[in-house]
Amino acid sequence: MLGLLAETALVGFGASLGAAIAAIGAGIGIGKIGASAMEAIARQPEAAGDIRSNMIVIAALIEGVALFAVIVCVLALFV
Repeated sequence: MLGLLAETALVGFGASLGAAIAAIGAGIGIGKIGASAMEAIARQPEAAGDIRSNMIVIAALIEGVALFAVIVCVLALFV
């Protein structure tokens, strides 16, 4: 049976790993959005404003989900 200290360490490790995966996933997602938006703007420069505004909205949604995931990990750590 694990001791209390070992159990606390495993919970901390799991919460840290979950927060790291959420941050990495958000970074990859926003990078893909930026690359796709730059490709789209290069193909149709006249639509640059619409593409840019849609890119910003989608990036904000991804950041919101990543923040939610990090907060869930922190709550798992303290609760």
